[in-house]
Amino acid sequence: MSQNSPTIWFLTGSQSLYGEDTLLQVAEQSRAVMDELKAGYTGPAELDWKPVVLDADSIRKIMMEASSDDSCVGVITWMHTFSPAKMWIAGLEALRKPLLHLHTQANQALPWATIDMDFMNLNQAAHGDREYAHILTRLAKSRKIVVGHPSDPEVRSRVSDWAFAAHGWMTSQTLKLARFGDNMRYVSVTDGDKVSAQTHLGLSVESLGVNALVDEVAAVTDAEGVTLAADYESLYDVAPELRSSGERHESLVYGAKIEIALRRILEDGGYRAFTSNFEDLGALRQLPGLAVQRLMAEGYGFGGEGDWKTSALLAIMKSMAPVGGATSFMEDYTYHFGPGTPKVLGAHMLEVCPSLTQETPRIEIHPLGIGGKEDPVRMVFSATPGEARVVCLVDLGDRFRLVSNDVSIVAPTEDLPQLPVARAVWEPHPSLAESAEAWMLAGGSHHTVLSSAVTKGTLEDFARISDTELVTIDAATTRSSFAKELQWTDAYYRGGARR
Repeated sequence: MSQNSPTIWFLTGSQSLYGEDTLLQVAEQSRAVMDELKAGYTGPAELDWKPVVLDADSIRKIMMEASSDDSCVGVITWMHTFSPAKMWIAGLEALRKPLLHLHTQANQALPWATIDMDFMNLNQAAHGDREYAHILTRLAKSRKIVVGHPSDPEVRSRVSDWAFAAHGWMTSQTLKLARFGDNMRYVSVTDGDKVSAQTHLGLSVESLGVNALVDEVAAVTDAEGVTLAADYESLYDVAPELRSSGERHESLVYGAKIEIALRRILEDGGYRAFTSNFEDLGALRQLPGLAVQRLMAEGYGFGGEGDWKTSALLAIMKSMAPVGGATSFMEDYTYHFGPGTPKVLGAHMLEVCPSLTQETPRIEIHPLGIGGKEDPVRMVFSATPGEARVVCLVDLGDRFRLVSNDVSIVAPTEDLPQLPVARAVWEPHPSLAESAEAWMLAGGSHHTVLSSAVTKGTLEDFARISDTELVTIDAATTRSSFAKELQWTDAYYRGGARR
């Protein structure tokens, strides 16, 4: 395990009352439970077993260690035997990392024919965990509770969902975002309170003049651009006019220079997300398209038109998905109301992540019709069909809200020969009319993150960890129930209640 690799600490509670022999069994079974859980665990952080804790001082110290360890993204706790909960108060108050309470036991089935009081004294999680859960509730400690045997696929899946969310929270807490220019003029939903965002989510939004990018592009040599353009030709289906022998190859080389320049600025500044704005491109010859698509595919967050909230959300959701999982910046662009099932055609000017497709993207060049710059290069493809969700982060003034809508990505009803941009077509649940009404009632943005890789459970866990309101639109949503939910959450937050 690398020193900087993310870890999740596995803590087991007991007490010295049981004696040395019993506590040796507790430690042995604790390791076995974690190892069995690992067998089907898919989370991004390694489970790291810690010695059994027996008293208030050891609990407090290990919780403080977890809180100060940058590689620890969360803590799993399990009360193997009866661990009096007052011992946990100081430690829980000191913990500053996401918490999962695993309510389990070493044995799956009871040994009915041989069970005796020795077995009963050793295996007391059924009431030990309830004692512990009481103090968590008393302290209003946010946590996820997972109940079941570690061999159960549902248990492993729910722990994995939470681990991805904990990893997302670590990303949020350390995220630096570069804004090249301001947000698009007069647009409200892409703006917001950056200080509140840093206070609430930890992310730092930093402004860079577009000339910083212009100067960096100018510093990239022709040879560097040609070399990267050659890589494009080996990786993608590049239009003949853009290939090394084509009449517009120089445009591909310039697009490569933008990528090289962006990457240098992001790496040198420690940025994991960025924005651009076609209203303020300075002396850039092209709107960054291909460069943005490739950087998103590597895990960088991006938001068009200065939308720093969607850029940050994309970086966070990328870190909450398996590596390479289909997750992209997106925009609800236009509708198909019929015939057939109503659908949304989602796209952006250029910036859609190729993680959404299993095809080899085609690199093309076409006029943009907006921004007044040279024709930009971009990848063109359609998103691969599958179940997914679109998610946005909005600033309501007194709080942040996540809005999520379950969708089914489908193949375009017909070919789109005159639409030379990357796109996705989806059918929102429960329907286009009901989902759009609910989305707008919730104040949702026109910019979103589209993901088939981040699970609903992970998103719910992230909202709980970050204490961020989450409203979900899915197959069970009705207009009346959703309107009431928003009324309830408004009353909850404006009344100052928390958890």
